[in-house]
Amino acid sequence: MKFQHLSAAAVVTAGVLTAAALAGCSGGGSTAASGGKTVVGVDYPRSDTDFWNAYIKYVPQFAGQFGLDLKTTNSQNDVANLTANVQTMISQGVKGVVMAPQDTAAIIPTLQQLASKKIPVVSVDTRPDQGNVYMVVRADNRAYGEKACQFLGTKLGGKGKVVMLQGDLASINGRDRTEAFNDCMKKNFSGITVFGEATNWDANTAAQKLQTRLTANPDIKGVYMQSSFALSGTLQLLKQRGLAVPASDPKHVFIVSNDGIPEELAKIRAGEMDATVSQPADLFAKYALQYVKDAIAGKTPTPGKTDHDSTIIQVRDGLMEDQLAAPLVTADGATFGPVSSVKVDDQSLWGNSKS
Repeated sequence: MKFQHLSAAAVVTAGVLTAAALAGCSGGGSTAASGGKTVVGVDYPRSDTDFWNAYIKYVPQFAGQFGLDLKTTNSQNDVANLTANVQTMISQGVKGVVMAPQDTAAIIPTLQQLASKKIPVVSVDTRPDQGNVYMVVRADNRAYGEKACQFLGTKLGGKGKVVMLQGDLASINGRDRTEAFNDCMKKNFSGITVFGEATNWDANTAAQKLQTRLTANPDIKGVYMQSSFALSGTLQLLKQRGLAVPASDPKHVFIVSNDGIPEELAKIRAGEMDATVSQPADLFAKYALQYVKDAIAGKTPTPGKTDHDSTIIQVRDGLMEDQLAAPLVTADGATFGPVSSVKVDDQSLWGNSKS
């Protein structure tokens, strides 16, 4: 990582509060009465998916490595809960907050409150629509949509129908994945019809909408799930319709997902689904905690290549994003248009970790 050390006297530049000011004004220094450890608040966005449960597992592991004392909450995909949880954290004297707001517009007043109290924030997986945080830790979600498009477009030979089970368009992730997938299809595979279905990251909604589409269009040959939340329902529905067949069978429906959870990797090995884009749950936890610790210490990140195979980009004035690597995963590690994939058994994938 690239950092510059700033003095606490550096307060405001171009209207943006610097990390050094946050550290110098947070009241009582950067540690709390918890054995000398820095107290940090972490709000988990939900615990009803394998991906987020993996993230929840990794957070305390890395907190221990970084010498942080955690105050954790779970907002359960509800911005009102997140707002209340932040109030609790403030009362507990946290020196920094890590969150993953699912509604990236509604979180703005909470971010403003934390800024007014000089408490730095790191946002995981999502980027606020307005306002600033110290760092956004996520992967390039437009690349998720692009990789899914190139995979399905290549497999279908540029013709046919696919369903895209979108997440939530109130989320920057849902919008990025949707727009990139649609843009890529229009540019590279104009012979493919895309049916977009908003699901609010809800498994039941995804299953119902996919069933409706398959009934009206039994010749659908591809499904893009923007998250593994839709995996079980999609596979069950295809099985019920006699479409859960090997890729060599003309009736096969190609499935690509996002997340890279162990279940997805197992399904790829078994030939029950075809590809996924692996979001690094372990690295989300690791670098979110690293950055919040850096913010409290008064370090300021700069755009460019990092020492962990990612790139920090400046999204807008005062807001930077560390875009972690997220590879396309397939059974054979083939290349699809400009997109290369890694084999499902690659041990660098967090979904293959035994820990």
